[in-house]
Amino acid sequence: MQAMQFNGYGGPEKAEFRELPIPQPEANQVLVRINAAALNPVDYKFRQGILRPIISPELPVTLGNDFCGTVEALGSGVVGLQVGQRVYGCVGIDYTGTFAEYAVVHADRLAAAPENLSDVQAAAIPLAAQTALQTLRDVLRIQQGQRVLISGGAGGVGTFAIQIAKILGAAVTTTASSKGRDLCLRLGADEVLDYHDQTPLAEKRDFDAALDLVGGATTATMFGTLKQGATLVSIAAVPEPQTASQDLRAGWGLRLLFGAISLPLRARAKWHGVRYRYYFMRSKTADLQWLADRCLEGKLVPVIDREFAFAEAKEAFAYLEKGHAKGKVVLKMNKSQ
Repeated sequence: MQAMQFNGYGGPEKAEFRELPIPQPEANQVLVRINAAALNPVDYKFRQGILRPIISPELPVTLGNDFCGTVEALGSGVVGLQVGQRVYGCVGIDYTGTFAEYAVVHADRLAAAPENLSDVQAAAIPLAAQTALQTLRDVLRIQQGQRVLISGGAGGVGTFAIQIAKILGAAVTTTASSKGRDLCLRLGADEVLDYHDQTPLAEKRDFDAALDLVGGATTATMFGTLKQGATLVSIAAVPEPQTASQDLRAGWGLRLLFGAISLPLRARAKWHGVRYRYYFMRSKTADLQWLADRCLEGKLVPVIDREFAFAEAKEAFAYLEKGHAKGKVVLKMNKSQ
């Protein structure tokens, strides 16, 4: 089978196509023929070596997290799935491999794909939408009538976050470029601010919660927009000790490292009287099923920025790394729908 791997940390030149044997599922795993696979920033950060303190596998490694595909074989202990079934999911940060014609996936990290979506649309959902769902519902615990601020609403996670926050009953303010403004409004945002101008944010102090998808100076500005005691969750700034202990289930070494690098940001949050949390998503069948149900109801719609053939994976990465994608960038295999 064809697979895209990287053989060393660095730029796009480190990624290459290779011919590999088809993997075989072990206990509680499923062999999936990949029909489509979405790109995420975590993929090129992995290749760049940014994630080495968290995971440092033996190279070469096949890239890719998201997928939609067809079950080809079941490992022992797998129940509730059958060969030929169309599924979607996310292998997780600790187990990549979907930029290939076949991949093995833990059974508890996939679910039946939404019947009303194409393979490309379904593949766009798992990592980004689960990130949005888990941060908003489980960490921030968004309630009906609350006001939530989401930075970067036109991006891959942002397009899902706006829709999910509205499903949860929140009023949504987001930031976007002028090109992304109309998209955010179509997705349900109540207010869209120009991310080039931080002044409107600096004048607010009435948000019940915030989801930071941008990082940098935006994170610091968002602290000042929250009510006292509120929480800001980020997937774009720097990890903190809870990230290591709860999300990654890591030991003291990583907790101490994350504690040190996040200290200035946590101190700034404390000065504003708010809490800071960085979050890593964990793929779960139950959450994938929740998202599929919302898609079937027409309440959640994936936004596809561009679709590339699998053979154009390098070009797809170059496009994503420019940082201007509105929604998701997806690779489509030759045999997909």
